[in-house]
Amino acid sequence: PFAGQAVRVSAVAADITVEEQVATTHLVVDLVNDADQPQEARLLLPVPEGALVRGFAAAGLGSAEVLPVAEAEGIYAGIVARLRDPALLEFAGTALVRSSVFPVAAHGRQRVSLDLEQVLAADGQRIDYVLPRSESLGYCVPWTIHGAVHASSAIATVYSPSHALMVAPTTAPGVRSFSVATTAPGNFRFSYLLGGAGVTASLLACPDGPEAPDRGTFLLLAGIPRSAGGVPMPRELTLVIDRSGSMNGEKIAQVRAAANQIVAGLGNGDRFNLIAYNEGVDLFAPAPVLKDADSERAARAWIASLLAQGGTNIHDALAAALAPAPLPGTLPLVLFLTDGRPTIGQTSERAIRALVSGDASQRRIFTLGVGGDVNAPLLDALALASRAVPTYAPSGSDVEIAAATVFGRLGVPELTSPQLSATDALGGPVSGRISDILPGPLPDLFAGDQLVVLGRYVGNAPLTLTLSGTHAGAPRQLRFTFTLARASAANAFVPRLWASRRIAVLIDAIRALGADGGHGGESLKELSDEVVRLSTRYGILTPYTAFLAREGGPLAAPAASAAAAPVFRKEAMEDRASAGSVGQSVNAKAMREAACVNARNGLYDAATDKVVDCDAIQQVGDLAFYRRAGGWVDGRAGATAPTRTILRGTPEFAALLVRLQREHRHGCLALPGDLTLVVDGETVLIAELR
Repeated sequence: PFAGQAVRVSAVAADITVEEQVATTHLVVDLVNDADQPQEARLLLPVPEGALVRGFAAAGLGSAEVLPVAEAEGIYAGIVARLRDPALLEFAGTALVRSSVFPVAAHGRQRVSLDLEQVLAADGQRIDYVLPRSESLGYCVPWTIHGAVHASSAIATVYSPSHALMVAPTTAPGVRSFSVATTAPGNFRFSYLLGGAGVTASLLACPDGPEAPDRGTFLLLAGIPRSAGGVPMPRELTLVIDRSGSMNGEKIAQVRAAANQIVAGLGNGDRFNLIAYNEGVDLFAPAPVLKDADSERAARAWIASLLAQGGTNIHDALAAALAPAPLPGTLPLVLFLTDGRPTIGQTSERAIRALVSGDASQRRIFTLGVGGDVNAPLLDALALASRAVPTYAPSGSDVEIAAATVFGRLGVPELTSPQLSATDALGGPVSGRISDILPGPLPDLFAGDQLVVLGRYVGNAPLTLTLSGTHAGAPRQLRFTFTLARASAANAFVPRLWASRRIAVLIDAIRALGADGGHGGESLKELSDEVVRLSTRYGILTPYTAFLAREGGPLAAPAASAAAAPVFRKEAMEDRASAGSVGQSVNAKAMREAACVNARNGLYDAATDKVVDCDAIQQVGDLAFYRRAGGWVDGRAGATAPTRTILRGTPEFAALLVRLQREHRHGCLALPGDLTLVVDGETVLIAELR
């Protein structure tokens, strides 16, 4: 580099095509030379073992070769020693593509393209793809990724635990395409499941570590196709509309349009009712009616007559929606809309929640909170207790679009009231094999859904899981047997996703304690202590544990728990209806539904209406490290001081690198500055050789 200005990567584009398990990756890397003189560059690109170079171009010149792992590690080590920068150590154990030297003009740009080919690994019906990328929080290069998968058999689902995929709709059963635009760090991973007319499932497992190899965390992935046989269960939908005074103007106009759209979207055999409420409750019909041309015409006229005025009687409106017994053989659904908190009639949160717990018909209550003055913990509780989902439309957003989006996910159910259990090969119950299943309870499964279930397992024997529920009014069981022989620390995203969901469940419980002015008592301490423990262990930031990201913030109990308790009390329990409370629900929902890792710990901030990232918590494998005093501290160390020091570049350091590679934790050695690390229960300082 000239005058300290290195050639830098400004953007990367990846086009991935998979044909019958053979993946071709076309990479385009854009380089920029900010120096006043031309420079020479060489591309070093970590690649999966077994990948082959099929093409390379840099301004029409150059070549590239794949170096095996052993030779690549020598190059990584040489660069680290020369530049005294440990960053490349995260790629130890990875093959390397090395290009020839090519020029980059002063203040110029160069585009390098590379074509890789590899045969993807299969685990049963699941095919996995991994493209190595830096896990460093400082890696902010924008990537655009496009993928297309072609298979001779049907593809049940495509899933990425690392990045949120935008999957394009298709009618071809053996074709899936997706795209990603991201600056988030970490390997890009995706898997696809092959299947047919039935449900296809696969298991990814991660053991707890060398200290407990016989237990760990699992992720069950399943694609839910539309069934060819049987009559789909019709829906019985009750749309409950807030028409209090605060809904006046544009909001009630948008709600009228949304209600018309929802009624029109109901199918043959579906039934519906409409309820509007302020201080009183008005019903379109005494009980849900069959959707046909006459009932739709009458509903439109009723909707057009709605005026917004008065208070908000949530209790009586919900009681009216739950009162009629649903028609047998239908799936009873409620879409409950409000823009405020209960102000008239019975206003007790606990009394309103009791309506759901006492609903023998087990209606699914999908809540839609509009604006920032709703009681978000209450709406969350109503939805989650009934196998449904809460949704929020921020102030100024289009209520019609929000309501239509919620209704759009309520398609034809393929499996209702599903349950997951460990069984023997004949379906008999087996106790003690799995626990802490999330989500719990499982939601109803609709055609096209992707089911991602996380839980804990014990034992290394083959695991049989049975997914049971109701399909087309009749009981249905789906049984899958998985081997745990491939449980691997390479699947470290599994326990982190499980911990994220577990934290959300605990936060929901803490927020529920604040209903009607409750104080929580010992329950608050027990729940908040567990949130702090999981947050610290897995590097998962919450709005209540922000102190973990601050310099000097405590990492060990009881100091960390003491720091969290007042925040939980003030924000999670006392703040019931505000934009901040809605923001807490938005963050809790993201964690509750987590299916891909949140590497930068982005949290929604209601004050700015933006997601704010954190650069002080680095997730590496199944570990988490916290920036402290210019270095990094293992979350497991807490306040424990190191008892010995290992210097970088020494034989002892090299041996530690090899050991951590086996555990898929070696990326921590790439963190800059001094590193405090727990090794076999001992706290060790990793320092520079000075």
